Amino acid sequence: MIILDTSAVKALAGGHKTLNLLAGNMAHTPGDHLSIPALCLTQAEADEEGVSRRVLAFSSAVVDTLDAIASVSVGTMIRDGYGGADTCHALYCALPRPEFTGMSILLTGNEGAYPPGVVTVGIDSPGMLGFN
Repeated sequence: MIILDTSAVKALAGGHKTLNLLAGNMAHTPGDHLSIPALCLTQAEADEEGVSRRVLAFSSAVVDTLDAIASVSVGTMIRDGYGGADTCHALYCALPRPEFTGMSILLTGNEGAYPPGVVTVGIDSPGMLGFN
């Protein structure tokens, strides 16, 4: 699963070339999607009006909701100092869950915001997703 945190959501909405290409390609692959934690979408929209509308226009973008279990887990992460609500929701979404198989990849503009062990890829890193 590919997860976009707040910085990646804002970059996608702003026309980031590689993220836009990725979103377009995923739209043509059945079952593939870009997962956007609800609190990351919320923060991105709070930071800049219209971000959510531009991102959700991509058919490959889906929102990972904040249900009861996620709410408690994210709240615990915030209390334990892992970051703000959006960062913790992205972290929660990147953790192994029974409904998703395989490894999650968290696309971000701030790899240092996440603890060791979380697979993060910088949206501007050389070779991101195979592009040099």
